[in-house]
Amino acid sequence: MAAKTNPTASELAILSVLWRRGPSTVREIHTECEGEHGTGYTSVLKLMQIMTEKGLVKRDEKERAHVYRAALKQEATQKRMVGDLLDRVFGGSAAQLAMRALSTRKASREEIAQIRELLDRMEGEKK
Repeated sequence: MAAKTNPTASELAILSVLWRRGPSTVREIHTECEGEHGTGYTSVLKLMQIMTEKGLVKRDEKERAHVYRAALKQEATQKRMVGDLLDRVFGGSAAQLAMRALSTRKASREEIAQIRELLDRMEGEKK
């Protein structure tokens, strides 16, 4: 089942743990989230249940401690959320989104090089 909605901030925190660690139990996710957000175990468990219903995570019930994994890869989730932001806030203009992002936070030399490489590649595809 595909995710029905974009993840909330709390759901993204859990997905970040799953993308970083791979399949994990609620206890493992709680251990990582507790230090960062002070989230209780039962709150993480309830959120994981909701995320399963939304199609954001998948649950393996073979073992006593259920193991969860992200239903979508990080890149696919980012792409979906950026597309939504692009449409809702920037009227579909990728240029406005990119300019706003770059004017809001300073990009590192490495990030600027990656952006140039992407633009060069995109320009080469148009020829």
